[in-house]
Amino acid sequence: MMEIVEDVVIVGAGIAGLTTSLGLHRLGIRSLVLESSDELRITGFAFTTWRNAWKALDAVGIGESLRHQHYLTPSILVASTFLDQPASEISYKGHEIRCLQRRLLLETLAKELPSDTIRFSSKVVSIEESGFFKRLHLSDGTILKTKVLIGCDGVNSVVAKWLGFDKPVFTGRSAIRGSANFQGGHGFGLKFRQFLGKGLRSGFLPCNDENVYWFLTWIPSTKDEELEDDPVKLKQFVMSKLEDIPNEMKSVVGKTELDAIASSPLRYRRPWELLWGNISKGNVCVAGDALHPMTPDLGQGGCAALEDGVVLARCIAEALLKPGGEENNGKIVDEEEEYKRIEMGLKNYAQERRWRSIDLVSTAYMVGYIQQNSGKIMNFLRDKILSRFLPGMLLRKASFDCGTLKY
Repeated sequence: MMEIVEDVVIVGAGIAGLTTSLGLHRLGIRSLVLESSDELRITGFAFTTWRNAWKALDAVGIGESLRHQHYLTPSILVASTFLDQPASEISYKGHEIRCLQRRLLLETLAKELPSDTIRFSSKVVSIEESGFFKRLHLSDGTILKTKVLIGCDGVNSVVAKWLGFDKPVFTGRSAIRGSANFQGGHGFGLKFRQFLGKGLRSGFLPCNDENVYWFLTWIPSTKDEELEDDPVKLKQFVMSKLEDIPNEMKSVVGKTELDAIASSPLRYRRPWELLWGNISKGNVCVAGDALHPMTPDLGQGGCAALEDGVVLARCIAEALLKPGGEENNGKIVDEEEEYKRIEMGLKNYAQERRWRSIDLVSTAYMVGYIQQNSGKIMNFLRDKILSRFLPGMLLRKASFDCGTLKY
């Protein structure tokens, strides 16, 4: 069977994969994105995009079009279902924060790419060495050879496994997420509302006039396991957990169609694995959830994937392009020299992303642990202390700048 040779292969057409591909495209480098499913996957429905994410979206040139379709979120209202006290409102102080619909983001990224960039129904079965290349075997029998291999293939990443990472660990918490559409407008205004207490964290956040994203995280018992794939049961379960929550939240869940609700266990990468592990090795690296799966408590998972994409595109361009932006000026490339430049470029990327990833994964885990804990002391600490301290910390994490595509 004939081998197809590519410069850059990206496994996974999620946020990190498509952002990296678009960043490379803007710099004049072609990549092939392999997606195992037969269309773009929109699991999770929406996510909070902080200032750092908008810097990344601007860097790849799609920030403006997405801004026009999503509201600016001015503040968050946090209510406790444990202490009998009014909800506290915390302003985002002019920071750019929006609730971004995942489908719109992925479609916008994909539209900007050349039409043959994404190859659907393409599952990687195995990876092997082939001189200065990596050889990929796909489930349909296709064999690809590539100079650079990037794993953006999520929490069950084949590429992360190849690099020696363990599977992400279960935190003991699960999340149900949904998206409700209110034709003619929802009337909730722009604020993010969050409810904490009794071992639950829930909330909702408008994306625009008609679409509202909501979530519930909880600590499941073994009998909750059969909920996973049944949207009818999921919806009933969420409603049963919302008895102490204001009616607005109930109306959002009630309005959610069954195909717009999903459940998933919350997993994360242990920070010490990120400290010692191979984020890159030779001409292979990982990004997005394949690198730093984290709990949703900082709202930074998708944002960090966007940052990864910009940094990675910049580092690869530096390795593959000669000054002046032309690929090696038509000269015959010394494969060994090019491999060494690629290896160096990916090492630079790993160095840039290691501490940022450790910081986000460990902080998100700690915040989640405190917010989700149902013990009396923890409840008191959370409601009295953390609720005041947290917003400032969230804004500090969001002030990170991944830079532009210029190298």
